Amino acid sequence: KLLRHGPKGQEKPGLLDAKGQVRDLSALIPDITPATLAPAALAALRALDLNALPVLPQGRLAVPWTGMSKFVAIGLNYADHAAESGVPVPSEPILFSKATTCINGPSDDIVVPRSSTKTDWEVELGVVIGTKAQYVAKDRALDHVAGYCVINDVSERDFQLKKGAS
Repeated sequence: KLLRHGPKGQEKPGLLDAKGQVRDLSALIPDITPATLAPAALAALRALDLNALPVLPQGRLAVPWTGMSKFVAIGLNYADHAAESGVPVPSEPILFSKATTCINGPSDDIVVPRSSTKTDWEVELGVVIGTKAQYVAKDRALDHVAGYCVINDVSERDFQLKKGAS
């Protein structure tokens, strides 16, 4: 499980071993970037002897990788969410993008708009695309997935539902 750790602006690459210990990768790679998420780079990381890597003390976990170019989300992706929003279940996925500036580490503060009245959150499954995927056949889609992560999707519902923005 790849991760980045350390104070904001000074994050270093690491990984979580089977014992739940954070191991330092900074002597081997400068950071976890899209290049690190490519199949060959992931294979090289899988081949490492994790016991040879230094164990780090617990500290701030950061955004798991840096340099992401897009954050694409799927709205109303389950029937209960559509019902609670008072809208019909869509016949096709509703795709929208979020600014990459919304991405924080798991314990970092979030920025809430001053006029926020209905800040809400949902836990989502994040799918990390490791290699370019364009016009991919359905049976080859998972070839482009580098991994998965947990997303805490924060939204201002009043803005979304009454003002038409997210």
